[in-house]
Amino acid sequence: MSVALGLTRPLVVRTTLVGDPGDLFAQLPETAPYAWIRHGEGLVAWGEAARVTVPPGPGRFDWARDWLSTIFGEASVDDDVRTPGSGPVAFGSFTFDPESRGSVLVVPQTILARRDGRAWLTTIGEERLDLVTPLRDPGRIRYGDGSLTAPEWEHAVARAVRRIRSGRLEKTVLARDLTATAERTIDVRLLLTRLARRYPDCYTFSCAGLIGATPELLVRRTGEMIESLVLAGTTPRGTSRADDMARGAALFASAKDRYEHTCAVESVRDALSPLCSELKIPEEPELLMLPNVQHLASPVTGRLSAGASVLDVVAAMHPTAAVGGTPTEAALDVIRELEGMDRAGYAGPVGWIDARGDGEWGIALRCAQIEGPRARLFAGCGIMGDSDPASELAEAQAKLRVMQYALEG
Repeated sequence: MSVALGLTRPLVVRTTLVGDPGDLFAQLPETAPYAWIRHGEGLVAWGEAARVTVPPGPGRFDWARDWLSTIFGEASVDDDVRTPGSGPVAFGSFTFDPESRGSVLVVPQTILARRDGRAWLTTIGEERLDLVTPLRDPGRIRYGDGSLTAPEWEHAVARAVRRIRSGRLEKTVLARDLTATAERTIDVRLLLTRLARRYPDCYTFSCAGLIGATPELLVRRTGEMIESLVLAGTTPRGTSRADDMARGAALFASAKDRYEHTCAVESVRDALSPLCSELKIPEEPELLMLPNVQHLASPVTGRLSAGASVLDVVAAMHPTAAVGGTPTEAALDVIRELEGMDRAGYAGPVGWIDARGDGEWGIALRCAQIEGPRARLFAGCGIMGDSDPASELAEAQAKLRVMQYALEG
């Protein structure tokens, strides 16, 4: 018996190849679905074979790794597929602040996946028939202020700028939240479907009520190889192709945004270098165009030197300068002082890990925490010494529109 895990017996896991399931989201039952999808490929899941709330504190990733090592190590696994994402998989969401409660790991009972022309089904324990019901619209949505009103948040930005100009730090990231209340219980599957269709280049995710479409891949581990995508520096999309190109060129030429991006890249370099025997980072960023914004982006690749799992890499990288700031501790102090809220899972790591240590984890951006008919929406902006509060507010509002679209359609 796994007393520490609260399980009466080891997990019995079976993975088999299946025919193409079509739209993965269309296979989900309504209750508490899990998902990680990009361009129609990835994993969806439901049910809970095991679940744990990860204790807060600086050792939380080590604790999570040990929990997973025990539960996966004791499992009886019949896996005909043997590829990243087959066999037992845990979905996870970690809070942004290590001292905040709410980090969770879940091993779903049923996992349906598709990647590189193959599809497979993983079941744990007795196979269940879960009823797939039609998607339900939440009805009219009413919005309200979150922790700060718009003017209060602009004031917080101005205070952060003064801290930066004083020399205390180089950059911080300030987030704001909005509340949303629907007429009816929010159907997570509807949000996932809308997000995946509108933002196919992003990673559409669902874990323990945290729903979103993040453009930022924190890390993908496939054997010894890892990949990451650094995003920092943002501008809205234009009203025409010419306007788009002009905005992109201005972003690429912006000293403020280029420096913000450099800070983010260097934080990733510092985190990954001790873990990697090889690390490749481009000298210049590229432009990533999404339906609502453009980002400066730098794809990073590397080879792990000591067989670390994807969760070990997540532990080393979080929080990146893209969502925290530079230097990290000073930036986190400013965030705690000025934001006036607990970010919960926003800007924390979200993703999945399998028994081989492979997996994909993103930064939980463009997201909302859903509970019944209520949602809490999040967005954040990198604040530098020359940041303008009104411009930062406009950028945050552009990012919030991702989840507003998911709710309203």
